[in-house]
Amino acid sequence: MTSYALLSLLVIDSDNQDGLTGYELKQRADFTLRFYWVSPAMSQIYTELDRLRSHAYVSTEEEASGRRPTRRFRITSAGRTALTTWLHEPTDDFPVLKHPVALRLMLGAMMGADEVAAMLDRYEEALVERRRELEAVREMLGDRESVAYAARVADWGLTFFDAEATAIERTRDSL
Repeated sequence: MTSYALLSLLVIDSDNQDGLTGYELKQRADFTLRFYWVSPAMSQIYTELDRLRSHAYVSTEEEASGRRPTRRFRITSAGRTALTTWLHEPTDDFPVLKHPVALRLMLGAMMGADEVAAMLDRYEEALVERRRELEAVREMLGDRESVAYAARVADWGLTFFDAEATAIERTRDSL
């Protein structure tokens, strides 16, 4: 899946004909993917990019700048074909929820109502901040047609955050 995530980052809003460096891909992942997918580590990005290059899904161009050359990556037609094939494959995968607050809540009896309430308060504060960050991403995307689907994902994420806020409120009311 990381391969498809990186190919996606190379395709979305791909007006930049220069391609992207691994560092720029990491920045994009941290800025966008982290709201709905795990943002890969730098080492994982370079490992995946090398693997994608070995399959001819990305091409590279080296720029001599500074002490080390900089590699810029672009998706190839074979990479677009692989991404398109993956997109059209039916999926029955349901997302795996790894929710540390829910896991701790399950053991709330070991904590007590006050400690659970404090945990929910901290989570709510973090949620408000994360929602604010995603709102900024959504605002940056605007109404440009080239990123309309990315904007829809941001809208979906905002709806998810709203549902989390409702879950916090209901749980707090039940304590």
